[in-house]
Amino acid sequence: MFKNIHKLVWAFDAEWVPNPEAGRRLHDLPPETPDLDVMRVLWKQGGATEENPQPYLKTILCRMVSIAAVQRHAHSDGRITLSLLSLPRDPAAPQSEKELIQRFLGAIGERHPQLVGYNSLAADLRILTQRAICLGIQAAAFAKRPAKPWEGVDYFAKGGDWHIDLKEYASPGWGPGTPSLHELAVLSGIPGKMDASGQDVPEMWLAGQLDQIIAYNERDALTTYLVWLRMAHFAGHFTPDEYHQEQLRTRELIRRESAHKPHLLDYLAAWDRLSGTDTASPA
Repeated sequence: MFKNIHKLVWAFDAEWVPNPEAGRRLHDLPPETPDLDVMRVLWKQGGATEENPQPYLKTILCRMVSIAAVQRHAHSDGRITLSLLSLPRDPAAPQSEKELIQRFLGAIGERHPQLVGYNSLAADLRILTQRAICLGIQAAAFAKRPAKPWEGVDYFAKGGDWHIDLKEYASPGWGPGTPSLHELAVLSGIPGKMDASGQDVPEMWLAGQLDQIIAYNERDALTTYLVWLRMAHFAGHFTPDEYHQEQLRTRELIRRESAHKPHLLDYLAAWDRLSGTDTASPA
């Protein structure tokens, strides 16, 4: 289990779609080829079948469209504050993929949060790094590695303190017994996937529904954060009372954010419903 909780934690999740530009370049498709047709070519080349028409693609063949994170800040005076961070901030004014990644990696390099994800070593951190390289982004502060693990920030050290991939701790060794985030969350009394899944994101993106992608992304970030709290409680980083207080803070965050993000009310209702079914749970 992970060893430490840093003063600044970002439980994050990213959303991406097959990259039409990559498909046109790699498969020499005419510039006017519709994005959906290019995506279908990428899926076909990736092993699409009738049963699985949208296979998981190499992340380098995709493009980032949204990033969300729950920030937990333990202040020097003992206060703990939570924030919900999202990029793009305004769905009506979308950023380019380059701006999105540059801003996120730049913020990590500047603030040095402890990153927490689920399957983030194999997916989220991988696509952020690959796409940053392809787009010509410099993220020196994020990428810098110390000579020795204990001498500084290192987001690339497997098993290190600066990047916690919860999937590795939930199922050491991986394999077919590894739970999905949805499975681990729901069976812990935490909302998982609700009215959408990752396979719906390309369709939402093609339809220009960036607001729905961001909403989906934010819910996944909240789920990742709540699973992290659960695992931190399991590992003894929080007493039962502290864990309860952490959950109350998260509920307050959701209520506060729902004033301008009504989709979070559905998430809170699902959390109330799931946690109420497990009377033995401290959730």
